[in-house]
Amino acid sequence: MEIDMSLHTPLSPPASDQGFMSAYLDALSLVERLHRLLLDVIKDEFERVGVIEINAVQALLLFNIGDNEVTAGELKTRGYYQGSNVSYNLKKLVDMGYMHHQRCEIDRRSVRVRLTPKGKEIRDVVAGLFARHAEGLRGKGVLGADGIDQIAAALRRVERYWSDQIRYIY
Repeated sequence: MEIDMSLHTPLSPPASDQGFMSAYLDALSLVERLHRLLLDVIKDEFERVGVIEINAVQALLLFNIGDNEVTAGELKTRGYYQGSNVSYNLKKLVDMGYMHHQRCEIDRRSVRVRLTPKGKEIRDVVAGLFARHAEGLRGKGVLGADGIDQIAAALRRVERYWSDQIRYIY
């Protein structure tokens, strides 16, 4: 098997690009750490309020579904779900009474899910946590509206770039 090396970049970038490469790798590491830290923050909040039967990934899933009725496939394609197996977590949330599920009338293979009142309580706990954090970031001068807008815009550009790589490179 022959590999077309023109599609690959060298492992050691030129010295002029090494600074950018180093900053890019730092940013990737930071995104990963922030996601894990977010899950820890949610876990701590649920321990504080005495909710121990669901994990942070499941709580974030409930928050992201909100008032929508969605399928597992939609959760993935809309970017609502990051983490381990979506089907496993949906089944657990249904079994624990946080979500309703119903087979789609048109496509019987597909299941639509929505939050129960119990699931909405969890969503509201996460929403309250995020509201407190947003106010704390602004109130303590950590981030203003311009700063958060710049971060979000930069992350959206990276998301678009990565999505294009997946769609068009291979």
